[in-house]
Amino acid sequence: MREVAGRVLIDAAREAAVHAHAPYSRFGVGAAALLSDGRIITAANFENASYGLSLCAETVALATANSQGRLRDVVAIGVIGGALARDGSISGAGLVTPCGRCRQIINEAAQLGQQDIDIYCGSADGSAFAYFRASELLPHAFGPADLGIE
Repeated sequence: MREVAGRVLIDAAREAAVHAHAPYSRFGVGAAALLSDGRIITAANFENASYGLSLCAETVALATANSQGRLRDVVAIGVIGGALARDGSISGAGLVTPCGRCRQIINEAAQLGQQDIDIYCGSADGSAFAYFRASELLPHAFGPADLGIE
């Protein structure tokens, strides 16, 4: 069951990645967040000429869930990424995992939702696939609970 859900999220993330706005890095990333009711929110990375203002796909997906009042309902996330060609296609065999910033943002959603979010990671070409829990990717995380927020 877990692998089927992961493959669905990876496929949705792969479809979203083609919409990446990545003219600087030429590295497209797609993410798909699964909500507790089965709904999937997809997103792509969004770069900016002022590099520090760029947004990762996972951050965009979670911000979208939050804007809909659903941040606490995120139960799983899928993410893929790879080289972005001029025609919009994405390629690469390397496994893509959330960056440190995204791991912290995923931890925030996990703590607020009081669950350890499933994270499915894949490659652009579909050859690599891995499963993690949020707590595995960011052990000993600092979050809302450390500030007394439940």
